[in-house]
Amino acid sequence: LGGIGDYLAEQIMKKSDIECRVTTLGHVQRGARPTANDRILASAFGVHAVDLLARGKFNRMVAWQNRRVVDVAIDDAVNTYKVVDQNEGLVDTAFALGIYIGTT
Repeated sequence: LGGIGDYLAEQIMKKSDIECRVTTLGHVQRGARPTANDRILASAFGVHAVDLLARGKFNRMVAWQNRRVVDVAIDDAVNTYKVVDQNEGLVDTAFALGIYIGTT
């Protein structure tokens, strides 16, 4: 997007006391070009996140639950321990690819 992330981070820092860092993941991180659904979901997350900021709601994380964009307290999100089901079909694929999923 031509550096828009850097520009937005700079503007946010100028107008608030919030430190911003930019991370550009690119297609390599995901493994493929974004689909239309990826773009729609990213836009919905962005709109919700900006709305939270505009309403002065901080320490919240945007999430997708029950086919809806919601926000949850970051503390709640990081304090919830979710175990990967070892019988899940893609676990073997992850192991074969050398992906660590929290097991020994």
